[in-house]
Amino acid sequence: MLENLNSLGFEAGLTEDEEECVCLRSRSVGLTVSGCAHAVFVCQLFSSLRKKSIFISENGSSSKTQHCVGILGGGNMGKQLAMVLLRVSSLEPRDINISTKRPETLEEITKMGIECYCDNIRLAKWADVLFLCVLPSHISQVCADLRSHLPTRCLVYSFPSAVPLNRLAVLLDHRFIIKPRYTFVSCGDVTKIWNLYSEVTAALRDNDVLAALVPLSMGGGLSLDKSWVSAVLYSLLNMCTAEKLGSHMALQLLNEMFKTRITGSNTFTVQSFVNSSSASALINSDE
Repeated sequence: MLENLNSLGFEAGLTEDEEECVCLRSRSVGLTVSGCAHAVFVCQLFSSLRKKSIFISENGSSSKTQHCVGILGGGNMGKQLAMVLLRVSSLEPRDINISTKRPETLEEITKMGIECYCDNIRLAKWADVLFLCVLPSHISQVCADLRSHLPTRCLVYSFPSAVPLNRLAVLLDHRFIIKPRYTFVSCGDVTKIWNLYSEVTAALRDNDVLAALVPLSMGGGLSLDKSWVSAVLYSLLNMCTAEKLGSHMALQLLNEMFKTRITGSNTFTVQSFVNSSSASALINSDE
């Protein structure tokens, strides 16, 4: 209705100085969409690894197939992530729990079958992957709640905030953490595609948005730090270690998940993750 009515647009009443800050809206939305999309990608990788038919522990017993995903925080980011996980990923409602101060505000999500409550410790003990979707001002208290209650197998995935990764590890007394880092281009180059959608699920149906979200080659004015890819791969290895799988089996699983178009070529070898001397020791231990 407001098309071609520039005087009624959002930017009509802005001063020249304020107009320079308009790009921050695109950055904020871009961070939300990118964060949710990459979080779903990680969940899909973990679920795929768990569901592999050969994903059997060395003692002969099958590992559990359910992948438990916890979301700590019921604000905008937490709700958007929950909706994306339900509508885009292969997770079922029973696979997702949310802990928030006010679970009564998540009635819509509760009706979908996701269990919502106010118990951070309960969530930490239950989850295989725990997403921190809280404000930086709440991080200290949240970490105090979680400290000493996180199983070593639990991956903590923290969305972008002012709290550095090393500081987060100290606060949680936990080392299994991924914290993606995004950088921005100049405001003039920030694409407007981020402002076209009010919901992440809708944005992820746009091919231009999907193209802008590809890790390491992101457009849209956002760039994801390369260390994120390494962190994700080592997290998958940690999952294999938790299941007591040897290095040979772990590499076999990873190569099945990340098949290349080159026939007969493995994407990963032992040397992809450790130095030559350590690689030799691992290979000998598996023989």
